[in-house]
Amino acid sequence: MNEDTLTALARGLLHGPGSSARTFLGLAGPPGAGKSTLARYLVAEVERLEGPGSAAYLPLDGFHLSAAQLDRLGLSHRKGAPATFDAHGYVALLRRVAADRFQHIYVPDFDRDLDEPVAARHVVAPHARLVITEGNYLAAAEHPWPEARRLLRELWWVETDDTVREERLLRRHRDGGRDETAARHWVTSNDHPNGEYVKAGRPLCTRIVDGTGLPSLPDGRSVS
Repeated sequence: MNEDTLTALARGLLHGPGSSARTFLGLAGPPGAGKSTLARYLVAEVERLEGPGSAAYLPLDGFHLSAAQLDRLGLSHRKGAPATFDAHGYVALLRRVAADRFQHIYVPDFDRDLDEPVAARHVVAPHARLVITEGNYLAAAEHPWPEARRLLRELWWVETDDTVREERLLRRHRDGGRDETAARHWVTSNDHPNGEYVKAGRPLCTRIVDGTGLPSLPDGRSVS
């Protein structure tokens, strides 16, 4: 399934039954599958074809707990695991975006250079009709992830071979300052178990899409 087809499917959510309401498209999958790359590409293409501000990006990564909170909880070594996200805060923002069509709503993100969440990097404009959200745990069974899913029109699973994901993750960690040994240890001890946990939610997704060969992002960031 190529990029044009995926763009057409995303745009179709704006023109089919129920399209008068603000629509959420979710992307789930394990670390390094290509969720953020695909989400940002689709937002850019929908805005190009439907008009500026018609689509918005809402990443789960903005709800990473800060390094200070991870230290407090003793979870620094498990950064990226389900317990290291403010999942309830994420669900609350989805609900606000679904209900409030009159305000600009600011959305946090995760800065890989700082290795910390940052506030208000993205914005959902009042006229945004399609909101694309992505994250590892959107298909997870544990509370409160099903509450997030109930707000989504569709949830796509981004499928990428494990060897490709591992190379992406190693590159990400090397780019973040880890040496080869530390990068491989992090992938083995943290990214791999998180990915295996995520895979259990694949059957809950409404569509399987290919996460390989995705278009490059302007900033050259590795995919997630």
